[in-house]
Amino acid sequence: NSIKLQTTLFKMGAGVKGIILLSFSASVGLTFLLLACALPQYGMWWPMFVLIFYLLAPVPYLLAKRISDSTSTSGVAWETAIFLTSVLVVSAYGLPIVLAHTPIGKPAIQWGACALVLSGNTVMFLTILGFFLVFRDNDGFSYSAW
Repeated sequence: NSIKLQTTLFKMGAGVKGIILLSFSASVGLTFLLLACALPQYGMWWPMFVLIFYLLAPVPYLLAKRISDSTSTSGVAWETAIFLTSVLVVSAYGLPIVLAHTPIGKPAIQWGACALVLSGNTVMFLTILGFFLVFRDNDGFSYSAW
């Protein structure tokens, strides 16, 4: 039975394996974020604001992909998309650090929660990057149609 299962998993396309791996890594990243908010010693829900950055980070790339006529990655649309995506990613890393620093006497979140959010950010942004790497081909499934 285990050999049959391994054979079945081996025969699955790269797209299905990619989706399974991406969904697992996204759930790990969101678990880090939820732990940073929900653990009793932290108890603050301010780190949940990084979800906005997770949702907005792929938007400039998708818009540039939609606008651009050629497959080259140069031009005003691509440069602007890379810049805006970089701003969003850096902001997602900066928000928990700023929340852990201010105010001086009693910070908004503790450093342990900040570390969990930074870990979740790393996993989530690698998941987003992995999505675009897995589905960069336009055969069958195209994310640019979204």
